[in-house]
Amino acid sequence: MTKKRYFFLILILGTLTALGPFSIDMYLPGFPAIAKYLHETVARVALSLSSFFIGISAGQLLYGPLLDRFGRKKPLYIGLVIYILASFGCMFAHRIEVLIVLRFVQAIGSCAAGVAAVAMVRDLFPVQDSAKVFSLLMLVVGVSPMIAPTVGGYVTAAFGWQSVFLILAIIGMLNLFASVFFLPESYQPDSSVSLKPKPILLGYWSVLREPQFYTYALAGATAFAGLFAYVSGSPLVFMDIFKVNGKVYGWIFAFLSIGLIGSSQFNGLLLKKYRSEQVVLVTLICQSLTGLIFFTGSLNGWFGLYGTIAMLFLFLCCLGIANPNASALSLAPFSKNAGSASALMGALQLGMGALASIGVSLFNTRSALPMVAIIAGTTLLALLILVFGRRQIKYQIEVPQGQEAVVMH
Repeated sequence: MTKKRYFFLILILGTLTALGPFSIDMYLPGFPAIAKYLHETVARVALSLSSFFIGISAGQLLYGPLLDRFGRKKPLYIGLVIYILASFGCMFAHRIEVLIVLRFVQAIGSCAAGVAAVAMVRDLFPVQDSAKVFSLLMLVVGVSPMIAPTVGGYVTAAFGWQSVFLILAIIGMLNLFASVFFLPESYQPDSSVSLKPKPILLGYWSVLREPQFYTYALAGATAFAGLFAYVSGSPLVFMDIFKVNGKVYGWIFAFLSIGLIGSSQFNGLLLKKYRSEQVVLVTLICQSLTGLIFFTGSLNGWFGLYGTIAMLFLFLCCLGIANPNASALSLAPFSKNAGSASALMGALQLGMGALASIGVSLFNTRSALPMVAIIAGTTLLALLILVFGRRQIKYQIEVPQGQEAVVMH
């Protein structure tokens, strides 16, 4: 594969992967405006974010078998069309209940892009390169939190919150165009893959039984839930508690994203010297310490605006290193059913994220404590899952023919 084609594939897969995060981040600065327009509280508007997380989690499991049965592109097209239509629908929502439902449908559509992109990484790139490719995807994905809230803040201020969903619909159409004309079909349809509930559940069960999968997928998903707690809680923390406006909030969100992006690229340098298993373990230890300090400080009132930003920055730096390695290690044992494995991994990540998001919304105490408590708790739980799960991994990772296998311990 030439460098030009390698870069082009990463760019397309990255934009597909970024569709979901962009849909999450861009409308965050508009929460107060949406609440005022719909005569609701910001906490109630945050439920539309939770419904998006639930939809994108459930959709992962829907698209996994479809991607293995019909190839990667046809289900991707269907998902993008659903996303585009739901985005237009959100523009005309006049009740919070309608917005919550439409955000759920929008998520069902957007997750096709994410699942297909992750599965294509497994299809198109060697196993030993997966962690590096995921780091590059995170670079593209990481740009969305830098751009989306900032753009969303200015667009909302100038044209109203409805215009945000118009822009999202246009982004969906551009993704559809790029997928149709520039993305190769990386997996031949397999008619032996059944779409009946029982075989689908058995297929997911066979993936979940792999020690390497359940260890790294569960640990990664649990740690990743802290990101959703941050995304859900940050509008309340920064705009309601610290009284910054939507534009400033967008810039804070963009700054914090630098930690996620920069660390994900630093991960590529770490992998030249250390194995992914080592990097994940050390990073989760650092992330747990950060979470404990953040929680203790928030409980005792140590952190103001700048202290809160600093602790979130450190947390996101750790997450940017841990997540690509956990994702690569989760998918490494699979080839034929990589679509299902990718879908199940995504469902675990986003399912945990949905719970974290709902937790922040329900335990709204007009303080940063619910967000910080979930960040600290999920990271510690992830570390425990990893420590105990590693003991069960005693087999060889599947690698391309002719290359030496790597024994996992």
